[in-house]
Amino acid sequence: MRRLLITGAGGPAGIALGAQLAAGAGDLDLEWIGVDIVGLDDPNFPVTSLVPRADDPDYPHGMHEAIARYRPDLLIPTVSDELPQLAVLAEALGLRAPGLTDGPSIMISAAGPSAIAADKLLTMWVLERARVPIPRFAATTDFADTASAIAWGEGPVVVKPRISRGGRGVVLVEKPGDLDWTQTGPAQIVQTFAGGDEYSPQLYRSPLTGECTVVVLHKTELKEGRVGNALTTQRVDGDAVADVVATAIATAQALDLVGPVDMDIRRDADGTPVVLEVNSRFGANSQNAPELLAAVLAEWLA
Repeated sequence: MRRLLITGAGGPAGIALGAQLAAGAGDLDLEWIGVDIVGLDDPNFPVTSLVPRADDPDYPHGMHEAIARYRPDLLIPTVSDELPQLAVLAEALGLRAPGLTDGPSIMISAAGPSAIAADKLLTMWVLERARVPIPRFAATTDFADTASAIAWGEGPVVVKPRISRGGRGVVLVEKPGDLDWTQTGPAQIVQTFAGGDEYSPQLYRSPLTGECTVVVLHKTELKEGRVGNALTTQRVDGDAVADVVATAIATAQALDLVGPVDMDIRRDADGTPVVLEVNSRFGANSQNAPELLAAVLAEWLA
């Protein structure tokens, strides 16, 4: 029996993976273990355990200990905060992507790409250089106040943490009173607001061949109304989203990401799909794109 270890099992992405495995992995002779920073009571994870937070100095030791205890054949991380550290730890422990090693594997991009994708400002710099369409962006420290940021954006702007999960800390700024600029700092980024349809492309890029599988999910309802995480999504395909698929693939290639990638892409005023942010891991919406987990398991079990 092959064993999976899934981090962040109690978070949205981990819950989505647990549900998929419980529903469809019965014929694959697999067992899976979930780890998280809090105790879990999820019937989709028969075995669970505690690990330190990603910002805890004990995180590397705690994860090393969990790997030694459970001896997984494949480790699948789902927490953005931990990816840069875990990618370095994987190198230290000799863990590589499925198909690149005969021993235990990890489904993660290399340390450099993982660190860049974890920081929205670094991500924008790389995509800008690669000519992948993105909103105009700047550091919050480039502006003296909220009004000057709105003037620069020639309309609404979005202020968000450079390093965060999902829609946490994202603020849509349409008028000076929407945000006290004295509370912003270098840990945040400003983007012009793209007001068109928003998508959550779910992508898998093979670490062996570089080929991409993309499922486009249209965000039909957002948590904060005009911004935020998706409350509901709908799968879309065909010519209507061919440009979104092409942008998602170009993004993964430019950042040199492999494995599952969760993105936010939105159409701007002229209909161009622009990349808002990138998460180099399974996302909460992956349950609506089971092709990603199927691709991971197929390449790993081959």
